[in-house]
Amino acid sequence: MQPNLSNLFTPTPLWLDAFFVVTTLLTLGMLYTAAHRVSVSGAVRVLVASLVWLTLLAVLAYRHFFQQLDAIPPHFVLAIGVPLLLIIGLVITTGGRAWTSQLPLPILTLLHTVRIPVELSLYGLYLYQQVPQLMTFEGRNYDILAGITAPVVAYYAFKQKRLAPRWLLLWNLLSVGLLLNIVVQAVLSTPLPFQQMGFEQPNVALLKMPYVWLPGFVVPTVLFSHIVAIGQLIQPILPGSVPSSPSRSSNSER
Repeated sequence: MQPNLSNLFTPTPLWLDAFFVVTTLLTLGMLYTAAHRVSVSGAVRVLVASLVWLTLLAVLAYRHFFQQLDAIPPHFVLAIGVPLLLIIGLVITTGGRAWTSQLPLPILTLLHTVRIPVELSLYGLYLYQQVPQLMTFEGRNYDILAGITAPVVAYYAFKQKRLAPRWLLLWNLLSVGLLLNIVVQAVLSTPLPFQQMGFEQPNVALLKMPYVWLPGFVVPTVLFSHIVAIGQLIQPILPGSVPSSPSRSSNSER
């Protein structure tokens, strides 16, 4: 079945573009704040690297690089592959693990509130025939639940200290599941050789500026926050590790 590409080059509303740009900058701001609590120099490197990457994605998107659907391998792979390789590098290297283990859990938890404006953006894109309904909270996307619960979880875990680490770990695991669900939906509805759904209204928005920032930056940042949090929370379970807790991370934030 051939996807409907009538909206592949249709421009999106300026107000919706601006809303998503602000959402991306909010994500970057929270990532920078978390890195700044570890070291100023590290935060500056995160900021510069992020801005360079976002600029590169923007330039490529404006040149319709990701809309060249006949390219092999698909150009879209670049947008998601580079940040994933970076995350893997931070996870498997000693220096990367040493840095991520110091990132404050309270900020990493609150970062997930950006998933609320992300889901609102996706709904707006659906209304303008840029993504299929299945990618919204009216379809098969329940990721907004993670965004709504994030401030509640952060409040009870770090402010009230009434949420045990195991429940914070469970919330992160469930939220990762919600994230992976929408990622699979988005990838399989993109008009690429492996498309499996959304043929009548395929996911063309993420091939454009500024929405290429969603798979290229926002989603990897959200995934990174979960991976770091899960790593910190399971560390006390591992043999020979030093016990830690959400309250300890909260104190380090202050």
